Amino acid sequence: MPKPIVRALLCRPALLLCALTLQACASGEVPLGQASFADYRQQTIAWMQQNRTFQTDDHAAEIEWNAPREWRPDAAPTRGILLVHGLGDSPWSFNDVGQKLAQQGFLVRTVLLPGHGSKPADMLDVTLGQWQQVVREQTQILQREVPTVYLGGFSTGANLVLDYAYEHPEIAGLVLFSPAFKPENTYAWLTQYIGWFRPWLAKPDDGIRPMQTPVRYLNVPTNGFAQFYRSALLAQKHLKQVPYDKPVFVAITQHDSVLDTAFVLDTFNTRFNHPDSRLIWYGDNPATAAKTPRVLVRNDFMPAYRIAQFSHMGLMFSPDDPLYGKDGNQRICWNGQETEAMRKCLDGEPVWYSDWGHREPGKVFARLTYNPYFEWQTGVMAGVLGTGPG
Repeated sequence: MPKPIVRALLCRPALLLCALTLQACASGEVPLGQASFADYRQQTIAWMQQNRTFQTDDHAAEIEWNAPREWRPDAAPTRGILLVHGLGDSPWSFNDVGQKLAQQGFLVRTVLLPGHGSKPADMLDVTLGQWQQVVREQTQILQREVPTVYLGGFSTGANLVLDYAYEHPEIAGLVLFSPAFKPENTYAWLTQYIGWFRPWLAKPDDGIRPMQTPVRYLNVPTNGFAQFYRSALLAQKHLKQVPYDKPVFVAITQHDSVLDTAFVLDTFNTRFNHPDSRLIWYGDNPATAAKTPRVLVRNDFMPAYRIAQFSHMGLMFSPDDPLYGKDGNQRICWNGQETEAMRKCLDGEPVWYSDWGHREPGKVFARLTYNPYFEWQTGVMAGVLGTGPG
């Protein structure tokens, strides 16, 4: 019998015990099937305590950064939103967005996708079905607590919430950051077939590439990329069949190294037809932007901030974020550049900021992990959701 099935049979009957004793199953699989968000969070924390490869001495902080989280508004909520992170990432992705949404009156919750929050090797056997399961379970739990529910996602998470929203018309609308509807890499489809003989696209023991940080993975098994690709196929299937007529907020950057941004822009213009929907495009003015006021453009070259271009992951974070902000302590130096440049970045030398893989002669680049337009972007998002001016 395959190991994932054996683990599931051994672990799932013990979920109640895990909840009562705060001892999670020593397995690579995040516990699922809870009846409440509180149980889900508690059991996930217990599981991380036993399975996580910690990156700092502050284990409690790392657990909190990676655990499912909830923000509640001051008044009794009538609307809620579930936020889903991307491949290799964590619920910290929504640390700043979640707080803003709660201030707008939402009951906000995040999830931890199976295979995440512990160590990259735990993604060797993860399935798209497991990711869909946690979205389904926690959406349904949220719907029992508030009458109106939205979904939000980053990258792969955007694919997952789009899939659920298409299948469940009661979802009121979507918030999508860097939605990975179509990968930029045209060879991504191969990851579905090569995992059995090449479980890692980049060797996990090369001595150069770090495996993870306190809040995200920097190396992911081939199987993780395969499940991401399958989520993109699901999104494309839905988008091809019928337009989505609920309000949608989208934020993307022209220089995204992960996704096909032209496809996202075209999808927004042709498939997301609600008049309140808005897409923010960070980069050069696209030709289609002049045709519709629903597309808002901001330049992403900001030399005063040493920003050469915006990044796939940076759109959701405030300049004041304690980890990823302007003065945050999580500088990402593994950015597709030569080892010497990476070492200079790690040594704290002055850097410029960009998306993965960008290079310029004489410059060292770190990943841009925050958005200088974050407050303005929040206002646009509030307009789409009906909680502020457009």
